[in-house]
Amino acid sequence: MKEELFGPSSLVVQCRELSEMVRYAEALEGQLTASLHGTEEDLRTHEGLVRVLERKVGRLVFNGFPTGIEVCAAMHHGGPYPATTDPHFTSIGTASIHRFVRPVCYQGFPEAALPPELCNRNARHIWRLVDEQFTREDA
Repeated sequence: MKEELFGPSSLVVQCRELSEMVRYAEALEGQLTASLHGTEEDLRTHEGLVRVLERKVGRLVFNGFPTGIEVCAAMHHGGPYPATTDPHFTSIGTASIHRFVRPVCYQGFPEAALPPELCNRNARHIWRLVDEQFTREDA
């Protein structure tokens, strides 16, 4: 079983040696998470496995389970294909807004042709970055 499953499931693989564990990890497709259980010494001893999993998952969990997702700036819940179609974006956390936006630059446009959010007058009183400072003031 190499494909991701949603819902309550477990896959237990018994390995005789570290190289076998690394081979199994290499065969995985992209996943949202991977959990590692052990000691700090185990992390050092199994550094090769950790490096493989870093390429295969969006979130590594140490001595825990991938539940209790918190919406915060540090949270990322995405991963390599096929877990997500673009590993740079997340479906959880404050960075998830980037899944729904596409940057557009309006070079040389007169103010009357700009979206309201880009005009000098901040009619919507939103936070904007003006001259490297966040402000709600007019530009």
